[in-house]
Amino acid sequence: MAKIGVFDSGYGGLTILSEIRKVLPEYDYLYLGDNARAPYGTHSFDVIYQYTLQAVKYLFEQDCTLVILACNTASAKALRTIQQRDLPEINRQLAIQSSINRPIANRPIVNVLGVIRPTVEAVPAVTKSGHVGILATPATVSSESYVLELQKLSNQKSKSINHKSLVVTQQACTMWVPLIEAGEHNSDGAKYFVGKYLREILAKDPLIDTLVLGCTHYPLLKEKIEGWLRYHEEIERCVDGVQTNSHIQIISQGALVAESLNDYLFRHPEYREQLSQNGTCSYLTTENADRFAQSASLFLDCSIQAMHVDW
Repeated sequence: MAKIGVFDSGYGGLTILSEIRKVLPEYDYLYLGDNARAPYGTHSFDVIYQYTLQAVKYLFEQDCTLVILACNTASAKALRTIQQRDLPEINRQLAIQSSINRPIANRPIVNVLGVIRPTVEAVPAVTKSGHVGILATPATVSSESYVLELQKLSNQKSKSINHKSLVVTQQACTMWVPLIEAGEHNSDGAKYFVGKYLREILAKDPLIDTLVLGCTHYPLLKEKIEGWLRYHEEIERCVDGVQTNSHIQIISQGALVAESLNDYLFRHPEYREQLSQNGTCSYLTTENADRFAQSASLFLDCSIQAMHVDW
């Protein structure tokens, strides 16, 4: 029986894994962090694709039937290519390998899912003004994946009576991930950089009423983001004479991805029936295992054991 694989270039995917396990605690999970080559956001499209494909294939080899790319950079720059170019051949090879010993109904099939689409689908129900801000890494911002997905969703709903056209503004938060992975997300330095990027995005569009945390690390800064917004919402903000919204909603990914996966498994029993249900979770890293376990506690709020893997 198979596991659910969760992959990230580093630690942020642990926030996704944690929420998934709250919703679907019965399944077995295998987390892989490619910490030795993190962060992915500084690499080219081709490098990110190759690294992500390597990780996905490794998790398939470890009997993961579903792999969640719990990384916005990988979801933005590698998911579509893997789904369209690589998965058909991977599943064809699996079918050939298992054809001798297994009936057709029991032959394994694998798939890869991302975190951007489930996040995007939540936006229209949250925003009232239609003005949405995306807080993300430079790589995710440059990919414009959120902009494209929101535009696609907006076009699909354009005939709806209650449809709101969306105005999307992006902000690259260059320093947030380094601060979090250095364990400095509760420091005064983090407070400064939270304010810096929130000021910048609200200056671009003061009518934003919904902010999407487009990186799996960012939930660790959510309390600081909410605190900054509360403080500044108490003061009537006016930019260039335009009254801004009095309350800004924050969309975080973990719970959305978990509910989306739950729905996916309900709609696709061919995957659900392959999964083992022992409630276990194992952790792999391409970096030092002890270092990974220590840092992972920041994201999971509990101690874990990890294993080092070589490709």
